[in-house]
Amino acid sequence: MNTTFYFDAWKRFVKEGVLDTARLNKRILESWYRCKKEKVNPYLNKGMHLLTSEEIQTKKAKNSLLIETASPFLNKMDQAIKDSGMMALLVDPEGYVLSLTGNEKTLMDARRINFVEGVRWTENEVGTNAIGTALQTKEAVIINGAEHYSVASHQWSCSATPIFNENGNLIGVIDVSCPVEFSHPFMIGMVTSIAYAIEKEICKHSYRVEKAIIQQASHLAECYPNQLFLVCNQNQIVISASKSVREQIPHVIGMNLQEMLHNRYQIEVEMPFHSKDDNRIIGNCLFLSKEFAHHPNVNFPFLSTNPFIFKGECGTSKAFQNTLQKVKLVAPTDATVYISGETGSGKELIARAIHDNSPRKNGPFISLNCGAIPKDLMESELFGYAEGAFTGARKQGYKGKFEQAHKGTIFLDEIGEIPHTMQVALLRVLQERKVTPIGSTKEVSVDVRIITATHRDITELVKQGEFREDLYYRLNVYPISVPPLRQRKEDIPHLVRYICQMNNWNTPNLDDLSARLKDYEWPGNIRELTNMLERLHIMSPVQQSGLEILTIHHPSVPQGREPEETEEDERKLNAREKIQRDLMLEALRKTKGNVTAAAKLLDIPRSTFYKRLQKFGM
Repeated sequence: MNTTFYFDAWKRFVKEGVLDTARLNKRILESWYRCKKEKVNPYLNKGMHLLTSEEIQTKKAKNSLLIETASPFLNKMDQAIKDSGMMALLVDPEGYVLSLTGNEKTLMDARRINFVEGVRWTENEVGTNAIGTALQTKEAVIINGAEHYSVASHQWSCSATPIFNENGNLIGVIDVSCPVEFSHPFMIGMVTSIAYAIEKEICKHSYRVEKAIIQQASHLAECYPNQLFLVCNQNQIVISASKSVREQIPHVIGMNLQEMLHNRYQIEVEMPFHSKDDNRIIGNCLFLSKEFAHHPNVNFPFLSTNPFIFKGECGTSKAFQNTLQKVKLVAPTDATVYISGETGSGKELIARAIHDNSPRKNGPFISLNCGAIPKDLMESELFGYAEGAFTGARKQGYKGKFEQAHKGTIFLDEIGEIPHTMQVALLRVLQERKVTPIGSTKEVSVDVRIITATHRDITELVKQGEFREDLYYRLNVYPISVPPLRQRKEDIPHLVRYICQMNNWNTPNLDDLSARLKDYEWPGNIRELTNMLERLHIMSPVQQSGLEILTIHHPSVPQGREPEETEEDERKLNAREKIQRDLMLEALRKTKGNVTAAAKLLDIPRSTFYKRLQKFGM
């Protein structure tokens, strides 16, 4: 490359707008004109548009598939790139640098012009450059030295190639850059080969995802033979549909969702499909109805005339209403359900609601906490045992939980706690629907619906090898997530009223009390809320109101302290600490200052009581 010629040509174009078109590369010429038109500053000495750390993380999450797919290929070339004095960059479709690795000195030089993670390196931002021009032209590009439009990159040589997905859409750019003196023709070949390898992996991944979505769609077609539904990928393209939809719109497969909805359909319920590999959302199932007239054969289970049974408090929060909508959708089927949620969030209530609204509602509902059963007793508990199977066995033998749940539902809570040997046995039961009691050679057929739950991240257990992958796939047919209480705080007044009514606890002024309880995050969820209300009930004398006991808004001032000190301390305490302090005050009042008795009354260790006394300055 004749660097002197290009530098002279650049100076003349910047000052006079004149170019020798016969001697300039066509792509460079076109790019310079675009930069001139967009009024890009040719004397710009560094990138100006930088993302914050939080914005970078958001970008990375959005482009996680691209990053995960590209990383092995970049790692493979890492040492060669470092030894050559270069650096490699992965860039998103909007020109933001997602990652960069390579020679440490080169990276340090790049930092001087803000060529770093989170910078936007497009033509509009920094002028002609390999990344920005590759995004603009959608072609592999080499830009050397003074071919760059802005002086920030005049000392650099860069080669970039765009990356496309299976539909031909641009999803990013791979770039290799280095100081001009280290430039080498193999750079463009390197980035092109890496981009091609990434594209192949993206296509393989998309094929696996589409195959998984179609398999889940087939299961839905069995569950809802007379329903109108579509299955879309994340690009909102229809890849599967129920028979009734295909009959009405023969060319529905491949249509855009919005185009499909123009056929006078409306979405009744939307249900995400999750990847079995990493639980990432890979598509959606959309149950439909005619916009102006419901199809005569369509009878959505969630629009059923039968009243929905839920033995708890539904509340009004959108988060929990979405959970109930999924329950209404899956209850009439026999699909295996996996419920995830924090401890105390109400997973068993959800399992019970599925059973109570299913065709099995007149059969048994058997619940078992797998974490509470000793490992050596779990097999007999689940599958039962024959007479004389072991010392101490009942004379007539014992029917295990699966047999007890015949024609009904079995709910296995904390499924992540079962040992590996039992996972194998459970997988066999799921596949064959037969159990063999301990000490017996006779198989017993069982007709049960299986619902499982855990508060643990089961996908992480699968990755760590603690939970069988094939069993996870069998259980995670229809996932339901139960939101924690902190995500449905608008339901607290309803829950407080419901819990008090169910237990005949007289707690007046519920609205005022509930408003104060909303300030707390409730790590123990509804179970912790129930415990708190029970404690208030125990502490509350018949003649006093709950608010007088709590005295949250107007706490009593301890003797020997100035009101100003109390007000200052009051501001330092959160809602839970205020409640704890006021309960302690009341306990001390009842026990006439006896700390041991007060701690016993509150059911907390005396050492904890003393620590809180010191903490609250009591």
